[in-house]
Amino acid sequence: MKDKRIVVLMGGPSKEAEVSRRTASAIAEALQSKGYKANTLECNPTTVVQDLQQLECDVVFNAIHGKYGEDGALQGALEMAGIPYTGSGIMAHAVGMNKKMSKYVFLGAQIPTARSKSYDQQQQSVEEILTDITSNFTVPFVVKAASQGSSIGVSIIKEASKVEQEVKQILEIDHVIVVEDFVDGREFTVSVLDGKALPVIEIRPHSGEYDYASKYTTGATEYLVPAPITEEQSAKMQQIGESVYRQMQCAGVIRVDIMMNDGEDMFVLEYNTVPGMTATSLVPKAAKAVGIEFPELCEQILHSAGLHKF
Repeated sequence: MKDKRIVVLMGGPSKEAEVSRRTASAIAEALQSKGYKANTLECNPTTVVQDLQQLECDVVFNAIHGKYGEDGALQGALEMAGIPYTGSGIMAHAVGMNKKMSKYVFLGAQIPTARSKSYDQQQQSVEEILTDITSNFTVPFVVKAASQGSSIGVSIIKEASKVEQEVKQILEIDHVIVVEDFVDGREFTVSVLDGKALPVIEIRPHSGEYDYASKYTTGATEYLVPAPITEEQSAKMQQIGESVYRQMQCAGVIRVDIMMNDGEDMFVLEYNTVPGMTATSLVPKAAKAVGIEFPELCEQILHSAGLHKF
């Protein structure tokens, strides 16, 4: 593999492009430190395949978060071009990026998740959506844009007077939204590498909500690894994470976000097929807890690269 030309794709058209660039730079540096021929490339969706072919790319290390890199579109283009890439295949990305579809798959695979309903403004009026929401949910509840990542387009509605305003704001981001019961409890994340769960991390945002600012503002959130929970709770969360990985036919590394309420019931929020990979991101923190340093982690993910054709 060290004689291969590795291109770490970054940027892209999503609101997470800058985070992607930080991820890609860290990965490229880590691989270079291990002796690999790795360089970054800003992704232009209309020319990316030609750009990769011009660079005589042998393997793509996908570091694009959100739209195009994490929704199956890039994977489809690389499949057709015959260029191996890291991470999961088309289906796992497409389902993971679409909160409506991932909810359906969780239920079908008996993966615990909060009760929810989805709505489509192209098929229902805003008034019909609001009426159905208020008939089926009581505050607090959560409204999510179906196809956004990094907590973009997510609102926890705590006051009935704000339902209309908040729902309309999310519908401006995505015409499909998912409304789900609010789970009051502790938040955790389970990284799964090559099908094996790493130590559980507890996420404690100082603001009380793990939103975009809490994720990307230095010092805004405390991360506890291994999480201060019982061995039984940890094992159950790891089992859930591995089940998501297996049922969604994932590859490489994913991160599964889980809430646990006061009754110790666990609910999967979502799974991330291209989790952050700077040296201080959650997946590297979990890997380091079992002795896998960042360069070794990047190398292991690189070795999972291939073509998936599903």
